Amino acid sequence: MDAPEDAYSSWPALLALRDNPGLTAPSDALGNLFAPVLAGSGAADGCVVLGRLAQTLDGRIATASGSSQWIGGKGDILHTHRLRALSHAVVVGAGTVRHDNPRLTTRECPGPSPVRVVLDTDRRLGTDYGIFAPGGPPTILACAEDAGGGEAHGAAEVLRLPRAPIGGPHLPSLLRALAARGLTRIFVEGGGLTVSRFLAAGCLDRLHVTVAPVLLGSGIPAFTLPEAARIADGLRFTWGVHSLGDDVLFDIALHRARPAVCEGG
Repeated sequence: MDAPEDAYSSWPALLALRDNPGLTAPSDALGNLFAPVLAGSGAADGCVVLGRLAQTLDGRIATASGSSQWIGGKGDILHTHRLRALSHAVVVGAGTVRHDNPRLTTRECPGPSPVRVVLDTDRRLGTDYGIFAPGGPPTILACAEDAGGGEAHGAAEVLRLPRAPIGGPHLPSLLRALAARGLTRIFVEGGGLTVSRFLAAGCLDRLHVTVAPVLLGSGIPAFTLPEAARIADGLRFTWGVHSLGDDVLFDIALHRARPAVCEGG
């Protein structure tokens, strides 16, 4: 099992790849983990989209009250900040902003902070969250076309999108809108409902799932998808396994695949 946190010396070379994809990725553990994130995409929208969740061994991403800090340890936090630094945009749902009030910056590693994208379909979040305050990285609030309000939300730009049949904004339209801004490396950081919607819509190229040595026995599940009647209705895949200190990271290549239970939705 590789231990990418032990290969910090190659991080500057990976950062150079962020805006110069023609360079060669390091061949160490860190390079092997992040090279697919930095690769191009064959998708029509031109985006590479990576979803990420940190969960307990029994598949929970938060307690029933929404507390999720911190399921993963220091290695997982560093991994998350590295993904932010390598991405053009980081996407979170309104629930993540409401519960965690995140900054979504790269405080734990060298590298630029990405553009922050908040999915708030009905525009229910107030402007008092730090992510909408002036002075930080650029922020986009993505909401439904029929949501009220003006063209700014605090310091954030408002992006209006069609509604998706599965709920939330229409994600293919979001990816096209971000690509039109030159934002083609997209990191979907959470929460579980947001990552699940990207998965159900066939909009994930890769998925990183960190499993921490914690048992809760209750709480919010990592994935929320339509009910499957058969095992075959799920999605099988191959994965690579990496160590993040006390946690285990599963790196999954999805290539925009959808669970069978989501086909036609």
